[in-house]
Amino acid sequence: MKFVLGIDGGGTSCRAALATADGIVMGRAKSGAANIRTDLTGARSNIVEAARQAFVAAGQDPGLIPQTPAILGLAGANVGTYRQQLKAILPFSTSRVETDAEIALEGAVGSGDGAMAILGTGTAYMARKDGVSRAIGGWGFQVGDQGSGARIGRDLLEQTLLAHDGVRPASPLTQSMMAVFRDNPEDVVEFTTNAKPGDFGGFAPKVFEHAQKGDAVANWILDKAVADVEASLGALDLADDAPLCLLGGLAPLYAPRLSARYRALLREPLDDALGGAVQMAARLFAGQAEAAR
Repeated sequence: MKFVLGIDGGGTSCRAALATADGIVMGRAKSGAANIRTDLTGARSNIVEAARQAFVAAGQDPGLIPQTPAILGLAGANVGTYRQQLKAILPFSTSRVETDAEIALEGAVGSGDGAMAILGTGTAYMARKDGVSRAIGGWGFQVGDQGSGARIGRDLLEQTLLAHDGVRPASPLTQSMMAVFRDNPEDVVEFTTNAKPGDFGGFAPKVFEHAQKGDAVANWILDKAVADVEASLGALDLADDAPLCLLGGLAPLYAPRLSARYRALLREPLDDALGGAVQMAARLFAGQAEAAR
């Protein structure tokens, strides 16, 4: 075994890193989306293309792909049989398909015990204790992602319409949101017709911004979101010395709003999700190669 591949695939893009057998990255590349639940065939194509480009970026022959093992952390791998279907059609010598949360945890805390929370457009949580991992969330906007940017944005639009109708008190935040939609509640409704989670999530920073100014509606929304995040962290049953890493675009906004219990556990992540995939590949495949000898 000369090389290993780490793959990080999500709903927006797929990243690949080619590394030596001991985990030294030689080349990186990026291609299109790789959510295997929403588009298995397209995800497979983008995974292979990202791997090919990583070989090129490293100055290596892509013809070596069939001789190279890969760890893939992919959105959509946590439900159904998508990971098994994908493994059957991948060109790598060995393919181990994990969830995107698993490689994010590996990147954040390494191979030891610890936990991470992905706080972005969506949310997902994972902890490892005594070598056993447990995941929470990651079920998507329609039925999950509590505390996510998408949910915060959706809650903001709901509170804006309630304020418009006089059901709840208005605030500078709800007034500014109505201005975004030309003070027309029908435009708010039309926005939601085709809006994706990322579209809702685009309003989340506005909520944090107004909360710092003491906006009552903003703080009500964020108090609810923080409670949702802490409920999930509580379900992970973290030890008092377990490192906790917050990942995702909303991580730095959430960190100061967490209770003292969780702020005390916060640590900077060791690496990102792609780095986690590479290190996992080096650790697992090197061990297999050694055992084979």
